[in-house]
Amino acid sequence: MANQTFQTLITANPDEGFALAVKLAQKGVEVTQPSEEIRKVLRPTYSRDADSLTAASQVIAIHFQTVAAANNYWRTWMPLY
Repeated sequence: MANQTFQTLITANPDEGFALAVKLAQKGVEVTQPSEEIRKVLRPTYSRDADSLTAASQVIAIHFQTVAAANNYWRTWMPLY
């Protein structure tokens, strides 16, 4: 994932949008702490901490909210007539 770039927030459906939100959150962690070794050392600690898990879920939810808005909440466009 280190070299992965995101070209668009547009996805085919909500499931793909959620997967993209998770990837964006993971990329944020990678940018914040670039050392994979340090992330591996810290993971056992935060993976058992309810506050850390809740915070991670909130980050994913915010990313999903952004992706959903970019996709017009996956609504089919219909003219208003």
